[in-house]
Amino acid sequence: MEVTVNKVVDAKGLACPMPIVKTKKEIDTLDPGMVMEIQATDKGSTTDIKAWAENTGHQYLGSTEDGDVFKHYLRKASAEEEKAETTHQDITSLDALSKKVEGEEKVTVIDVREPAEYAFGHIPGAVNIPLDELENRFDELEKNDEIHVICRTGNRSDLAAQKMAGKGFSKVKNVVPGMKDWSGPTAQTN
Repeated sequence: MEVTVNKVVDAKGLACPMPIVKTKKEIDTLDPGMVMEIQATDKGSTTDIKAWAENTGHQYLGSTEDGDVFKHYLRKASAEEEKAETTHQDITSLDALSKKVEGEEKVTVIDVREPAEYAFGHIPGAVNIPLDELENRFDELEKNDEIHVICRTGNRSDLAAQKMAGKGFSKVKNVVPGMKDWSGPTAQTN
């Protein structure tokens, strides 16, 4: 498949959230309607870029794979299409979550990272629901439970928390900064 692009962004070798950071910076250099190709090696970049595009009004056109490189295509929205990037307002710190986990409080933790990220270290008892599967798995969750959503840095979990709040989940908290700074107990899956 041949796609005509106006700008190529090299985010190869960068982990979350850097492909999004570079995308945010570079999309501002395009005129509305122009197409950007983001090249990344981070497997989570597909979900991240798609969710970010939905959140900002830019059009996610699709992705292709070329060896170990993911090529993501975005069309810049016009001023009328573009919306201000929002963030989920109800956040909690790693310390607050750690106290609940260590205090053996009943706490629901949803880890929205990719299965490979989750397998190498997650909060004991956390349920892995990758961001791109979340909308299809809302029925696994109780709308009135206090739910803590976590990812690697707080970006994917922010998008997940917004989606959940939009579907009527009333007690959703985005955990920041995320698993990259988690110092509490962890579990691994084989």
